[in-house]
Amino acid sequence: MKGTRIAIDSVVCAFQKGESPESIVQSFPLLTLEQVYGSIAFYLANRTEIDAYLGAEEAAFDAMPQPLQSTDPALYNKLIAAKTARQQVKS
Repeated sequence: MKGTRIAIDSVVCAFQKGESPESIVQSFPLLTLEQVYGSIAFYLANRTEIDAYLGAEEAAFDAMPQPLQSTDPALYNKLIAAKTARQQVKS
């Protein structure tokens, strides 16, 4: 959001998790309720494009080398398992 350094990605992800706009404002106190509702409305009006963008960003992040994989493989594997479980819940 302009002037807050909070990306629409953060609001969209919280919304996709089922958080209410009021809860999102509590998580990001720099945002107003009006900004959160505006972000959700923008997302819903452009859902296909924003979902594609978020998917591409996640893929790019997943393709990056993960130093934790070599420095702490046990923790890395635990995080990957948690991510996989979260994705299965979404489906």
